[in-house]
Amino acid sequence: MSITLDTHLIIGGLIFPNMDQCDFTGPFEALARVPNSRFMTIWKDKNPVRDLAGMQLLADTTIDEAPQLDVLLVPGGHGQEALMQDEVVLSFIRKQAAGARYVFSVCTGALICGAAGLLQGKRATTHWTAMEVLPLFGATPSDERVVIDGKFVSAGGVTSGIDGSLIVVSLLRGETVAQELQLYMAYDPKPPFQAGSPSTAPASILATVRERARPITEKRLATARAYQSNQSAA
Repeated sequence: MSITLDTHLIIGGLIFPNMDQCDFTGPFEALARVPNSRFMTIWKDKNPVRDLAGMQLLADTTIDEAPQLDVLLVPGGHGQEALMQDEVVLSFIRKQAAGARYVFSVCTGALICGAAGLLQGKRATTHWTAMEVLPLFGATPSDERVVIDGKFVSAGGVTSGIDGSLIVVSLLRGETVAQELQLYMAYDPKPPFQAGSPSTAPASILATVRERARPITEKRLATARAYQSNQSAA
């Protein structure tokens, strides 16, 4: 059941160096327009943050300043690796998750949530190149574009964050509001090629992209195995 419009909502999105900005800016298009809400862009400080391709983003709220959020958006990108053992960030995510209505991860943002301990016993999705990492955090991987398990909403790779954000809007304010925002955004995708999923991409394209992602995939697996080992020893 959606939340009444007279309830003011606080939505926050985490940014960090070497993130994939589309994991953040795609969902921002919808989440920043939720009626009677405020959207905060959050990081450790208010200095410019550069994404993977060099785009600069700026936080308006620090982790220390952030109030309890109704929704926390956690994007991904290669910079996710640096956060996997960053207790400042992980503690922030855990604290916010305890009181939030929803935690919404996009792409490999799910792995950050996993490192914070949020995926134990949960169904979740992430970028297809990192799907095998999810079980190491206690999650059941799903190849659905968007997965909802309790208060945890996860979206797959990059552009699926737009789909996920509209679903989150529908959970917050109902399907009518979500559809109005979808129309405003003219979100009516008609991809020029059928290569957007491992199940439809030509074999040669799949092999090339998988090999290109292999170094970061191996790092993610190593980090997740270390997490699993530490959990077993605790």
